[in-house]
Amino acid sequence: MTLQTQQPPDISSVNQLKRQIIVILDFGSQYSELIARRIRETQVYSEVLSYRTTAEQLRQLNPKGIILSGGPSSVYDQGAPQCDPAIWKLGIPVLGVCYGMQLMARQLGGEVERSEQGEYGKASLLIDDPTDLLTNVDDGTTMWMSHGDSVTRLPDGFEVLAHTENTSCAAVAHHEKKLYGVQFHPEVVHSIGGQALIRNFVYHICDCEPTWTTAA
Repeated sequence: MTLQTQQPPDISSVNQLKRQIIVILDFGSQYSELIARRIRETQVYSEVLSYRTTAEQLRQLNPKGIILSGGPSSVYDQGAPQCDPAIWKLGIPVLGVCYGMQLMARQLGGEVERSEQGEYGKASLLIDDPTDLLTNVDDGTTMWMSHGDSVTRLPDGFEVLAHTENTSCAAVAHHEKKLYGVQFHPEVVHSIGGQALIRNFVYHICDCEPTWTTAA
């Protein structure tokens, strides 16, 4: 899969003096800024950048973690937004949300297909592996789903962390490479266990400390 040919965005306005930053790559989601707000609520700085941001630009920013947002596209559509596949080799923890998870799976050799039955609304998250990303997230907690596509085959090295009644891969991980994906939207208020999951990613996986304030 080749990276789209648009010029990379100008990221010169990003405050590179921040010692800890979580970058959100925006694929057209209505929730990208909300994800950034949820990160900042953990007292860690975050910035929303274009999905066209290159791996080299990210390497220069040296974020503690990267989040791939959701989006309205299907990953197999012609012209669907793609991230730089070199991102997977940076050694930086990545969390893909909805479209972001599907993109991660497809770029790394998994399969994504149109679901026979999509999920829209509240769903109970049934946890298969309560460690790491899902530490302190209650089994059966409510998460907000909004997807018509699903990951049907995981890339090599990935494991299922949780499922729902209609989605077999609701949360996945490659623990060694610190690559994670969730098919739901942990950032929205309807996701009861969402902020606990975000804190796990920020503190335990990205190893951030709660030192940022609006006055910083």
